[in-house]
Amino acid sequence: MNFSKRSRYGIRALIDLAQNTEYNCVQLNEIADRNGISVKYLEQIFAALRKAGILRSVKGPQGGYLLAKAPDHLWISEVVLALDGDYCLEKEEARDGNRGEAEAQVVQSEIIEPINRYIDEFLNSLTLKKLVECAEQYKDAANDMYYI
Repeated sequence: MNFSKRSRYGIRALIDLAQNTEYNCVQLNEIADRNGISVKYLEQIFAALRKAGILRSVKGPQGGYLLAKAPDHLWISEVVLALDGDYCLEKEEARDGNRGEAEAQVVQSEIIEPINRYIDEFLNSLTLKKLVECAEQYKDAANDMYYI
């Protein structure tokens, strides 16, 4: 598993999109500016998210992007799959024929499979809505900070 910059930036952009739109489209350059992400890179990310049915795009002068689903129905596992493909650790296999087969099976069954189950359960329980709520809490906490 590799939680790539592509997934990290994609999730950040989706949080931003969810926070800044209710009924109006949000333009890509606005999201890029607020998050310090290259517009060209974000275009690639949004193309993959649109293809996966996570985003809708609207053309025209008032166009931009909208979520294709409500944030409480958008699982982070869907986002990571759309951007990175499979998020599970690779299967452990013995090399050189039968040498190391037992050891490889132990690594697979006792380490890799439990990790993959945990990652799958975690990403399938986390919604965009939850991340938006967390982002709002962080913003509120930052606004309550006083500096002397």
